Amino acid sequence: MKNPIYPCLWFDGKAKEAAEFYCSIFDHSVITTETPLVVIIESAGQKFMFLNGGPQFTINPSVSFYVLYEKEKEIGQVWNKLLEAGSVLMPLDKYDWSAKYGWIQDRYGISWQLSLGKMAEVGQKFTPFLMFTGGQNGKANQAIRFYTSVFEDSSVTGILRYSKDENEVEGSVKHAQFSLGKHVFMVMDSSLPHQFSFNEAISFVVDCETQEEIDYYWSTLSEGGREDQCGWLKDKFGVSWQIVPTILSTLMTDTSRSERVLNAFLKMKKFDIEKLVNA
Repeated sequence: MKNPIYPCLWFDGKAKEAAEFYCSIFDHSVITTETPLVVIIESAGQKFMFLNGGPQFTINPSVSFYVLYEKEKEIGQVWNKLLEAGSVLMPLDKYDWSAKYGWIQDRYGISWQLSLGKMAEVGQKFTPFLMFTGGQNGKANQAIRFYTSVFEDSSVTGILRYSKDENEVEGSVKHAQFSLGKHVFMVMDSSLPHQFSFNEAISFVVDCETQEEIDYYWSTLSEGGREDQCGWLKDKFGVSWQIVPTILSTLMTDTSRSERVLNAFLKMKKFDIEKLVNA
């Protein structure tokens, strides 16, 4: 994809520990990058960034990860490992939408929805799942339209809405699936009294090759939201994004210039590639 999108998870000094934990649980997982600040793993083709960001933000279930399995035995094994020092949000059981499904929050606060199904139904093993709660409840459909308008080659797979007989707002999104390029996302509305909402603890990184791409994603995603430091922004729904030049990782691993590059981008909101290269 022209602009890869991947999740960034915020930890208070436990990024390496968490990375090793998930690599031990999910098959075909490996640590690809390790620095004091960032640890990156790839699992079944999905990239995850783990950030040692400090105590400011805490991960919550407003963003979870839907994990698809084709063998029931695998679900049970992963469920039991994630449950160690974790908690159950929905029991592992049979539901209308899956013969085996469960929602669990692990020891680091990250939520996983494990489901039995066919890989062809989604196309990827790990799918970010956004829950619109509180003041954002009822805006899932608007978010789908917005995100698919921002990213090229986007499409909506399907939207299931609540009926009048359900204990939710009729017509709001019960479940929806859409693609931003090759990256699949899921969303839902929930009017239940959840004590959480979107925050910076889980953000989505957009890799950009050019300054033109950075300018475009920065202006479109931040419209109606908020611009933050170091390439971070919040969109109009409260979801956090990082608009990052792909060259940044190369610059930061060059020990002869990494400190100067760090000092340069700490002064930035939107990244300026020329200033980073010339730092």
